[in-house]
Amino acid sequence: MTSEELLNKVRKIEIKTRGLSRNIFAGEYHSQFKGRGMAFSEVREYQPGDDVRSIDWNVTARLNKPYIKVFEEERELTVMLLVDVSGSRNFGSISQFKRDMMAEVAATLAFSTIENNDKVGVLFFSDKIEKFIPAKKGKTHVLHIIRELLSYEPESQGTDIAGALHYFANAQKRRSTAFLISDLLVDRPAEMEKPLMICANRHDLNVIRVYDRRDEELPDVGLLKLKDPETGQRIWVDSSVEATRNRYADVAAKRNTALHELFTKTGTNTVSVRTDEDYVKALMHLFKQ
Repeated sequence: MTSEELLNKVRKIEIKTRGLSRNIFAGEYHSQFKGRGMAFSEVREYQPGDDVRSIDWNVTARLNKPYIKVFEEERELTVMLLVDVSGSRNFGSISQFKRDMMAEVAATLAFSTIENNDKVGVLFFSDKIEKFIPAKKGKTHVLHIIRELLSYEPESQGTDIAGALHYFANAQKRRSTAFLISDLLVDRPAEMEKPLMICANRHDLNVIRVYDRRDEELPDVGLLKLKDPETGQRIWVDSSVEATRNRYADVAAKRNTALHELFTKTGTNTVSVRTDEDYVKALMHLFKQ
């Protein structure tokens, strides 16, 4: 991708995701993530646009002016995006690659963050920690994040979500709202249980699964040569055989069941969105959880 092509893609994704953030998600973000586990800081005079539910009625009655309670993290919330950059994201069978949808989802969340004057940072991971961008405020910082989302090429192709969660829990000491964005194509979901528990205790953790329909079902198109994007292994598969398609679907269904049970057990909010679906509804559902 040339510099000009990258700039054009950044501009397009900025126009789309910033509009969504400003017109749809900013309010939902504010109402759902502000005020969770807040420590009281001070009271200040009410200003137009403040949430009336924050009014301190005792102070208001005493001073004959409306005052609201201000909580510490209401002034500055930290949002961290944990983005899977493993090889399996470079796949899409219909309208777009998983990596493109992941970038749009992450950009929408990032713009929602700065619309509320909060900080946002990113952790890129494969089977190792690829890159860490500390949380900051401002449009320039978000545009830098978007450029990295669109252009970053990882050193490794594998996936280690448990390792990324361990690193995040140790690196991010202050409580934050975190979004793990991945296709969750893992062989042993149970390995994530302990780090999920740790992160859920220290942070407000949410999981967004971005997947393609071919992650779960094979088309009936005859002989196929399949490649594992993370290991490079290639195999021939006859997709016209019903038993083969059923086995493929069964493996995916068992993995999804294991993930669902894991997230339920650890109390992790999660939502799934397919590459040919509208991620707006998925994010709204996640916010309302």
